[in-house]
Amino acid sequence: MAPEGQLEAIKGAKVLMVGAGGIGCELLKTVALSGFRDIHIIDMDTIEVSNLNRQFLFRKWHVGQSKAKVAREAVLKFKPDISITAYHANVKDPEFNVDFFKQFNVVLNGLDNLDARRHVNRLCLAADVPLVESGTTGFLGQVTVHVKGRTECYECQPKPTPKSYPVCTITSTPSKFVHCIVWAKDLLFAKLFGDKNQDNDLNIHSTDATNPSNNVEDVFEYKADEDSDQYGRRIYDHVFGYNIDLALANEETWKNRKKPTPLYLKDVMPKQLAKENGKLEKQKLADSVAVSAMSSLGLKNPQDIWNLEENTKIFLEAMKLFIEGREKDIGNLTFDKDDQLSVEFVTAAANIRASSFGIPMHSLFEAKGIAGNIVHAIATTNAIIAGLIVLEAIKVLQNDAENYRMTYCLEHPSRKMLLMPVEPFEPNKSCYVCSENPLSLEVNTLTTKLKDVVEKIVRSKLGMNSPMIMLGASLIFEVGEDLDEDEAANYASNLEKVLAKLPTPVTSGTMLKVEDLQQELSCNINIKHRDEFDEEKEPDGMVLSGWIQPSERRTQTTNNGEATSNAPASTSSLDDSDDLEILDTEPSALSGNKRKVAEISITGDSGPFKKSPATTNSNVVDIGNENGQPALDAADDDVVVMVHDESVHRKRARSQ
Repeated sequence: MAPEGQLEAIKGAKVLMVGAGGIGCELLKTVALSGFRDIHIIDMDTIEVSNLNRQFLFRKWHVGQSKAKVAREAVLKFKPDISITAYHANVKDPEFNVDFFKQFNVVLNGLDNLDARRHVNRLCLAADVPLVESGTTGFLGQVTVHVKGRTECYECQPKPTPKSYPVCTITSTPSKFVHCIVWAKDLLFAKLFGDKNQDNDLNIHSTDATNPSNNVEDVFEYKADEDSDQYGRRIYDHVFGYNIDLALANEETWKNRKKPTPLYLKDVMPKQLAKENGKLEKQKLADSVAVSAMSSLGLKNPQDIWNLEENTKIFLEAMKLFIEGREKDIGNLTFDKDDQLSVEFVTAAANIRASSFGIPMHSLFEAKGIAGNIVHAIATTNAIIAGLIVLEAIKVLQNDAENYRMTYCLEHPSRKMLLMPVEPFEPNKSCYVCSENPLSLEVNTLTTKLKDVVEKIVRSKLGMNSPMIMLGASLIFEVGEDLDEDEAANYASNLEKVLAKLPTPVTSGTMLKVEDLQQELSCNINIKHRDEFDEEKEPDGMVLSGWIQPSERRTQTTNNGEATSNAPASTSSLDDSDDLEILDTEPSALSGNKRKVAEISITGDSGPFKKSPATTNSNVVDIGNENGQPALDAADDDVVVMVHDESVHRKRARSQ
């Protein structure tokens, strides 16, 4: 039986839950059964079939309905005496402002992306409301506590970034299957079925055979005098044959690499067989929503690895089905891991390219996992993490700061423990979110436009949604629905001006103040002019600094031989859950014993824990980790980026 004081704290609390997915379903059930009586829950998503295997509050007939509202109805059936308010909305909507957050005693996160997590973190700081973060991926999970002034905030440390690959590797010299997946999904699929005007690194021209010095029009343009079969064969020969031949012409590239093999349709399939590929009538296309190239060709098992001819058939059939069955959507399509035809096309295209470059081919099941960044969710992990969230929430409500814990759920026991509790770290004094330290931006003020600073720095890196930029008393940029036409036009024109030519010039030594009124966040940016930047290492033409980078952390050896970090480990940033960093240590490293922040120690032969390298190159495509395995699970609200060293047998979790 819980102590009387604990019961009173629970019953009198007003709780905000953000997210009603994998963790959210378990959490709402656990919160309700633990005695909480006033619960609010926000989620913008609707229920999908793929949710049903672990989000147990939902049933098949709920597909397409609001997650938050259905979860509310399901819980009220077994706890009708409590109040649950559901919002089918985005937590970043203006209505969920600081005043809205101030009404709650604690906020519990079960979100699915970094941007929303940062937004909630900032609102909790502004409203002075404790936040309990969480995340899972497979058997791994974590719960962290963030209390203003007592523990580090969610953004006190840089987050690990998903593994990225330079476009040149994707387009020219793939060496792993994940490279082929990225090429098929983000380049070929996007070029064929997405926005035609979007920049794309695929070679779109072929040389006119009668005049090699001339280039014909865009190969990817669908011609009026050809049918879908002819178009598909032409694209096949261009991307798998002609472009490979073109790459082979650069002999320098292949001096130390295995040369790829150009693949032309005539060599893979007889012409007549290519023409007869499929045989799905247009009437059948019109009648079927879930059109499948596999079904059309009689292939059933998604775990089979197709040979080159089968992949070619799937490729051509998928193109035909897109063109004849989704003609109205072409030009607006984006890859969707839940769209069977999209997954079939990407799998086939990736396998054909892999075959050309001597890379082992994969099954549709495996390819879908990589293309969709899927780490298959474990319902039991979600349930464990939900229970830990509630335990920390109760401590927060009782102001039991001495017993706050960051707890990590491990896949394999360490010191006979699967749950590893660690005392939270203190706030990072260099954090630009919860401290007042200024940032520094190196930029060429004579060539860089204000819009580049707004998009690449203020929005992308600082995560501000409704930014306002001031220089002294002058307002040089603002967004908002309350602006009149003249103001909006003035700020829009400022975006196209270089920094030094603004009405109030931004030059070296200038201090910009950047605010997001919705998040009640402000920070100062010191401008430093710099003439030149390395195009490969600094493609943005700007360098933002001002917080502790992961590479700056060091370890010290204490008297007992332990390696002790002199900087706090960072909190995670899971997508579909949270990002975890797996530390390579011996089992004596972390325990639930109380220690000061500076005394948290990590032992083992691996020395300092590994960090995920920060990626500043904008000319890259993101996917998975360096082993080609998916890094984030977009199908659940609980995902983790993992960093590991195969030479160390035992692993320890610490938030990043």
